[in-house]
Amino acid sequence: MAIGGPFRDVLVAAQTGAPWALQLLYEDLSPVVAGYLRLQGLRDVEDHTSEVFLGVFRNLAAFSGDEAGFRSWVFTIAYRRIVDERRRRGRRPDPQPLVAENDPVGGDVEAEALEALGGSWVREALAELTDEQRQVVVLRILAGLSADEVAVVIGKRPGAVRVLQHRAVERLRRALERGRVSDPMGGN
Repeated sequence: MAIGGPFRDVLVAAQTGAPWALQLLYEDLSPVVAGYLRLQGLRDVEDHTSEVFLGVFRNLAAFSGDEAGFRSWVFTIAYRRIVDERRRRGRRPDPQPLVAENDPVGGDVEAEALEALGGSWVREALAELTDEQRQVVVLRILAGLSADEVAVVIGKRPGAVRVLQHRAVERLRRALERGRVSDPMGGN
């Protein structure tokens, strides 16, 4: 999940439109961005991930910085996408499916695989957190951003990010102790 030493060369090539460099940036970050969007409750994750990267590539010429700064910048764009989508849903709720839930019409292989890997536990645990706590935890753990980088993404001070992360961990610990979140190791 990191390009490392050649990042600067990859960035310059991508800024000039080199397809191989754009592809490398996309392949490096898109799985993590998709996971972030999914854990934030967005539907059509592939579409939203594509929208995030359209924004990234559209504004790539304006970016300057190192790889950590680039990751932070990409997640800032993803965060704004989430905020925009939540506003859109608030104005115009998603339509209900025409197929009854019990009708076995196809399947979402990705969702089924995520469930098999403990995705339900992750979603259950994250549901215990406030929106801000969830943002911080997912950006710190899934995206691997530092507290300073998360602060830039969500528009808060680094100290506030650390406090949110601490409160989130405490909240998860208490939920696990109370049995509100099932034990991923099979204890509850």
